[in-house]
Amino acid sequence: MSADASAGDASTGDGAAIDDAPRPATYYHLARAVLYREFLIFVRYPANAIGGIVVSLFFFAALFLGGQLLAGQALTDSIEGIVVGYFLWTLSVGAYSSVSNDIGSEVQWGTLERHITTPFGFAPVALLKGVAKVVRTFLTSAVILAVMLLATGTRLNLAPLTVVAVAGLSITSVLGLGFAAGGVTVLYKRIGSWLNLLQFGFVALISAPVFDLPWTRVLPLAHGSAMLQRAMVDGIRLWEFPPADLALLVAVALGYLVGGYLVFQLATRRARRLGVLGDY
Repeated sequence: MSADASAGDASTGDGAAIDDAPRPATYYHLARAVLYREFLIFVRYPANAIGGIVVSLFFFAALFLGGQLLAGQALTDSIEGIVVGYFLWTLSVGAYSSVSNDIGSEVQWGTLERHITTPFGFAPVALLKGVAKVVRTFLTSAVILAVMLLATGTRLNLAPLTVVAVAGLSITSVLGLGFAAGGVTVLYKRIGSWLNLLQFGFVALISAPVFDLPWTRVLPLAHGSAMLQRAMVDGIRLWEFPPADLALLVAVALGYLVGGYLVFQLATRRARRLGVLGDY
């Protein structure tokens, strides 16, 4: 055995050691892990997922049957708008609670510090967890929408690209509100009553009179709700909307998401300075 052969074996061993060395995780790995986690929660706890769908349908049934008793034909004439509005409301509540309630649970469980110490930082992890829950909410809300259409005999234009794009951008602003609420939760811990109260405010935002009061278009959900009504009731496709309407929808979505993200960052930094990050 020559010295060159021994050196070659050593170099081969070093190369294998280098190849086998663990590589740093990327955001791709983080996103895949978070989506897989959400899938496992959905599969392993089906009773909770089905219960959420049943509760949402129960509230819609109460709204629909009660409205028929009180309004009669007036409700029938506007049932398409009510179905679309309720569909967007279920998406909004899911997007909002996906961040705010999840952070509140992390605070109660005492696992908040684990997210803080990850190489990605807490905010990116919370954002990707929120996106994963929004994907799940889209699936459950689609089931709710299908049942509502069958129960009421309503027909809507369900162009997948248009509905997903408009509804997704609409609830992105709510995701920003969830981030801001999550930051406040880190500071003050138990504010669940206030967080739940804000969910009912989404009803007013979804039904805001954007045509009579143009300034309401800059509020979360208001402009997106009006566009979703036009898409699902009137059959307008995504590329048929005026560019100004699309630009405003994107600007409102990004504006509230970035604003909520900044509030979350500031709140968590203040919690660190006060030493209350892990307290409950």
